[in-house]
Amino acid sequence: MSEIDRQHTEHPSKGVIGMCDALVLLGFAVGPKRVRRLMHKMSITPIYPKKSLSKPGSTIYKKPYLLRHLDINHPNHVWSIDITYIPMRKGFMYLTAIIDVYSRCIMAWGLHNTLEKANT
Repeated sequence: MSEIDRQHTEHPSKGVIGMCDALVLLGFAVGPKRVRRLMHKMSITPIYPKKSLSKPGSTIYKKPYLLRHLDINHPNHVWSIDITYIPMRKGFMYLTAIIDVYSRCIMAWGLHNTLEKANT
């Protein structure tokens, strides 16, 4: 794993200047042009809030929130699902959890190396 990749995994919000500073502190003789070229070649982009993030998007994809006026007052009434990814050395692992909304208890979970559905 290259040092740029390691730095990006540890600090995903570092841009070219931040990455250049971190590499110089580690003893590498690099400048912003080289770091920019290598980051572009590795398809590494910093993660940060984009402009106009709070503006609503296209109404074509807007769906009604069906739980808005529902009184959730006992367990096993409403469940939700969450999928997140965990960066690994060679790719990602995907953590899926089914959560009871009332008690916030994790009802079931699974850890997989792909988002493909199971053939059962």
